[in-house]
Amino acid sequence: MLWACILLPQLALDAVLRGRADPDTPLVLLSGPPQRRLLQAVNPAAAALGLRAGQPLTTAQALAGNFTCVDHDPAAIDALQQLLAAWAYQFSSQVSLHYPRVLLLEVESSLGLFGPWPAFEARLRAELSALGFRHRIVLASNPVAARMLANCHDGLALDCPEQTRAALEQLPIERVGLPAEAASAFTRMGLRRLGQVMALPREALARRFAAAVQLHLDRLLGLRPMALTFYLPPDRFDARLELNFDVESHQALLFPLRRLINDLAAFLAGRDSGVQRFTLHLEHAEGADTDVAVGLLAAERDPLMLFELARGRLEQLQLRAAVRNLRLLAEDLPAFVPQHRELFEPRPQQNQPWEQLRERLRARLGDTAVHSLSAQADHRPECAWRLDNPATLAAAAPAALRPGWLLAEPQALPGVGVQLLTGAERIESGWWDGGDVRRDYYRVQTPTGLYAWAYRNLGEDGPLWLQGWFA
Repeated sequence: MLWACILLPQLALDAVLRGRADPDTPLVLLSGPPQRRLLQAVNPAAAALGLRAGQPLTTAQALAGNFTCVDHDPAAIDALQQLLAAWAYQFSSQVSLHYPRVLLLEVESSLGLFGPWPAFEARLRAELSALGFRHRIVLASNPVAARMLANCHDGLALDCPEQTRAALEQLPIERVGLPAEAASAFTRMGLRRLGQVMALPREALARRFAAAVQLHLDRLLGLRPMALTFYLPPDRFDARLELNFDVESHQALLFPLRRLINDLAAFLAGRDSGVQRFTLHLEHAEGADTDVAVGLLAAERDPLMLFELARGRLEQLQLRAAVRNLRLLAEDLPAFVPQHRELFEPRPQQNQPWEQLRERLRARLGDTAVHSLSAQADHRPECAWRLDNPATLAAAAPAALRPGWLLAEPQALPGVGVQLLTGAERIESGWWDGGDVRRDYYRVQTPTGLYAWAYRNLGEDGPLWLQGWFA
C-alpha cells in the first residue's frame, strides 16, 4: 500500500485568512490566558513587521501597532479538518484524521483512476491551493512513515519499503515522533539520526526504554500496522463564517458567500453527490436570522453555478439589519448525475447548458416567471399541452412524433408540390366537451423543403390543413 500524508502547517492561520478579503494585511493569531496573550501564528505581512510566533502581545504592540488580532478558535479548526476530510474522500475511501493538522490517504488503489503519482499530486496541490490551504505532501509505504517524513520533506515520493527505510534513517531523532524523554535520552547517548537508533539491538532498547518506543519504531518501518479510524462523510453540510465587521450591503457578502459555496462544492465532490436545496442564514446582531432559500430543479455541484444562483437570490433581498455572520446549511444532497457532453462540444462561453440557463432565469426573475411545456392526456394537438411550473414537470412527452411549433389556427395548405412522408395517423377525440374532431394527420414536405404536420378531416376530400412545423 502507498500512503500520502498531507500536512497543513498553518491550518489555524489559514482558517482565518481564507475568510478575509484582505489576506495581505498584517494579521496575528492569539492564544493563551487574558493575562498573557501570545502570538500563536503570524501571516507574512505581520512577519515583515518583525512579529514572530511565540512573542507576547505586549512585545508585538511595542514593535508595531498596525496589525489585526484574531483569537484562535479550536472549533473552527475541527470544522476545517472535517471539510478537508470530505474533500479528500473523493480521492480515496481510506482517509484518516489520526494526527492533528494532517490528512492520511491510502492512494495506491486510486492511481488507476487519477493517473500516476506526479499528476495525482499536482491535482491535490492545485485543489488545496484553490481552497486556501498551505500544505506539504509526502508519499511513503506506510502512514506513520509518511507522517514523520512530512516533518522534514515536501514532495518526497517513496514507493517501496526499502526507499522509505532509507529516508527514515536520515531523519533527526527529535523529528520522528518519539516521546520527548526518549528523544532526549537518545540525544544524550550521542544518537542524532534515526538510523543510529535502528542499528541498536532490539533487546537493549527493550531493557532501557518503554515498550511504546519500540512499538513506534516498528510502526515507522511498517513492521506493525497501526489501527486507523477512517472518515465517513456526514449527510448534511453546515458551515458558518464570522464576518470581520457588521455588513450592510449585498456586495460585501459576496466574498464570504463564494468561500462557503466553494467549501460546499468540495464537500459534494467528496460524497459524489449534488445539492438541490440549501439555505443561507444571515445572522444579525439583534433579532432573528434572515433566511435565504435556494432551490434547484435538479442536483448540481458546480461552484460557479451555485454561487450565481445564491447571489441572484441574495440581491433580491432587502437587508433589514447589518449582517454579522453567514451560515450555509444543505441537507438535501441527492445523487449527482453528470451532464452528458459531446466530444467536440463548443467552448463554454459560446454554449450554456439549458439547465444552467433555466436556473439563472429562475434566480433572477423568480420561480413563477419561468414555465415549461407538459403533456396532457388528450389526443387533440391543440389540447395536448399546457404551460407548467418546471418544478412540477412530471408528465412524459408523447411517444408519437409531434411538431415543435403549433399554429394558433390551422391554415389551408396548397396541394401542389406537397409530398406525403408518412401514412395517416387518425385522431378522434373531444366528443365529451363539444370539441369533437375526426382527422387524419400526415407528416409532409412543402415545395420549399420545409417539414410540416397537416391533416384532412375524415370524410372530406378538400385540401390539407397545416397544423404545425417541425424544426
